[in-house]
Amino acid sequence: MKFGDTIQAADWKKEKHIPVIEAPEAVKAGAPFNVTVSVGKEIPHPNTTEHHIRWIDVYFKPDGDKFSYQIGHFDFSAHGESVKGANEGPAHTHPFAVSSLTIEGPGTLVALSFCNIHGLWESSKEIKVTE
Repeated sequence: MKFGDTIQAADWKKEKHIPVIEAPEAVKAGAPFNVTVSVGKEIPHPNTTEHHIRWIDVYFKPDGDKFSYQIGHFDFSAHGESVKGANEGPAHTHPFAVSSLTIEGPGTLVALSFCNIHGLWESSKEIKVTE
């Protein structure tokens, strides 16, 4: 078995676990742009002590390169847990993050999300570069 065999993928409009990547279709080489990642855009994902998205990772794989480069790791640590009991806590972090980056050439953004019950999920988005 390979680790990659455990990663699931689907259309984010039909599956609540898929990380959604929002970024421009094309960017200018070397110019900063924002990438937003979230889980539950079309179909809300539970955010309870028992069932939640724990983290999202974002990578950039330049066209023609062998390796991907990690853009960010975003932890979502509060899910209503409390000394009073599950879901009694005062704070819930939501699986939503924004990062700013620059790229010099085209490639693919890849996001992985981790659900504490349903495991790893993946999505990707190609980014073109203009001069």
